[in-house]
Amino acid sequence: MAPSPTAPQALTADEISVLTAEVRALAAERNAVILAHNYQVPEVQDAADYVGDSLGLSRKAAAVDAEVIAFCGVHFMAETASILSPEKTVLIPDLDAGCSLADSITPEQLTAWQAKHPDAVTVMYVNTTAEIKALTDYCVTSSNAVKVVQHILAERGADAEILFGPDMWLGAYVEKQVGRSLHVWDGECHVHAGIRPKDITTMRAEHPDADFLIHPECGCSTQVMEYVAAGDIATEGVHMLSTGGMLDYAKEHAGQGGTAIMATETGMLHQLRMAAPDVDFVAANERASCRYMKMITLPKLRDCLRDLSGRVQVDPALAERARLPIERMVAIG
Repeated sequence: MAPSPTAPQALTADEISVLTAEVRALAAERNAVILAHNYQVPEVQDAADYVGDSLGLSRKAAAVDAEVIAFCGVHFMAETASILSPEKTVLIPDLDAGCSLADSITPEQLTAWQAKHPDAVTVMYVNTTAEIKALTDYCVTSSNAVKVVQHILAERGADAEILFGPDMWLGAYVEKQVGRSLHVWDGECHVHAGIRPKDITTMRAEHPDADFLIHPECGCSTQVMEYVAAGDIATEGVHMLSTGGMLDYAKEHAGQGGTAIMATETGMLHQLRMAAPDVDFVAANERASCRYMKMITLPKLRDCLRDLSGRVQVDPALAERARLPIERMVAIG
């Protein structure tokens, strides 16, 4: 993983306007589509053709007919786009934009884990490298992890052995939802793991009537489920959601006012506030910012489109093996 980057210098409104115009002109010139994750800085989200979560971006990458995909996210996401669209030129504005969760398991570690459980089905979060995907039976995102595991159990039997990784918090959430144990890898996203139970306790005290929008990767997710089980939080006020699910929540609650506490990376606030300006969306932890997502800036996006730099290519043989679990993920939805 690259050294921790420093925060980019904030752009003025005039700089954003000029750079956005340059980006859009270059995208038209290059026949490029710009995909941006919900955790990107607001000005990058606003310049993109499509903003979404991992599953939505995967689907879009597979469907677009542009010649170039400029992927504003982290490296494994651009790899996934390259795997799904090998005939397209896939660019990332900063090749060093990595992922602490993807780095939490290596191909050697996964191979050794599989050797201990030779009959198990391997289910890996899409937040992994192409090498990991190539060793995987099914990929998942936070929005469909439960559905995929339920599909496997229905297809292979309720006692099917499943290796789930690399995120242990998402794994714990899936176990809770399907009502049985899995073999769960001990990995985590440094941002979501940093949203702790004490953050929820503090926010509950400050906003007693607020809804909770909790990403299943969060280190607070187990605590929130315990609050619900104990009756300390009303079930209808707690929503375990992917970032795409959070955006659906915002659209459904537009015009209703109120407060919602959002437990995920703070970049998500931009989309939520645009979708429902009258709802007061509050970050569970204002420091929950992914330094790797924030490495992508408008100047870097402009430069990569201008120079066709930051190309991400996956070896064809590796891509062929990695494509199947991704396609299974997209097909299950």
